[in-house]
Amino acid sequence: MFAAVLLVCGCKHSEPHDLKVISFNIRYNGWGDIDGENRWTNRRDAVVRMVREEQPAAMGLQEALQDQLQYLDSCLPQYRRVGVGRDDGKEAGEFMAIYYDTARLELLFDTTRWLSLTPEVPSKYEGAGCFRTVTVARFRDRQSGKEFAYLNTHLDHVSDYARILGAQVIGDIVANRLGELPAIVGGDMNTESDSSEYSPFAFFRRAGLQDARTLTDSTSHAITYNAFGQNEGAVIDHFFVRDIKVLRFRTLNGDYGVPYISDHYPIEILFYLPE
Repeated sequence: MFAAVLLVCGCKHSEPHDLKVISFNIRYNGWGDIDGENRWTNRRDAVVRMVREEQPAAMGLQEALQDQLQYLDSCLPQYRRVGVGRDDGKEAGEFMAIYYDTARLELLFDTTRWLSLTPEVPSKYEGAGCFRTVTVARFRDRQSGKEFAYLNTHLDHVSDYARILGAQVIGDIVANRLGELPAIVGGDMNTESDSSEYSPFAFFRRAGLQDARTLTDSTSHAITYNAFGQNEGAVIDHFFVRDIKVLRFRTLNGDYGVPYISDHYPIEILFYLPE
């Protein structure tokens, strides 16, 4: 059975069974000449500070390379991670890594699927800019005993067609492979809010997923792609949920010690698993 990763809250609220999940495109390490003062080595300690302050139970990363993950591993020993490199199914290329707090969550299952016609091997749809994956994790909350799935993804940045078909793969996993398990899908969707009948989000809706921003009065519609302040930005990072009670949706655009911890702001939901 497939499942998706979820983030649990550490101690910043009064309900012990509430969970907190973060989705965060951390931007590749390797474009230092382009990024200048915003290069990874100047941002990485602020990223660690953000995680320590927010204390998520789980966190899905996009654009994470092996050296970046190794640094985070060394700084966040209470977390473990799942996910593989998209280029070879091992360590090459972007990881759709899911970190989870082992004191709060028990990992029951994880897998990676490629957003393509052959999802079990590294591959892509024709026209896609690169290989794209979804990491699926199933967890048990050690406090409540309840289970849920978290799916972390990064849809294609080049092809509308590849984005739509990639969302269809994810929707199929949720609709047909998770049973009735509560589910969260999060990530950089490279798509702004879209209610049309033929869009990536249409396939999420058909799988019973709802836009988490719309499920709580305590929400944020602030930009998530900030481009290091080089343009007006866009709202392209999202959470979609099924059978999840969303208490709060936040865009984490506060001060963690540097002007920008990435060219994306992290997004976060606080939620609980209904009876």
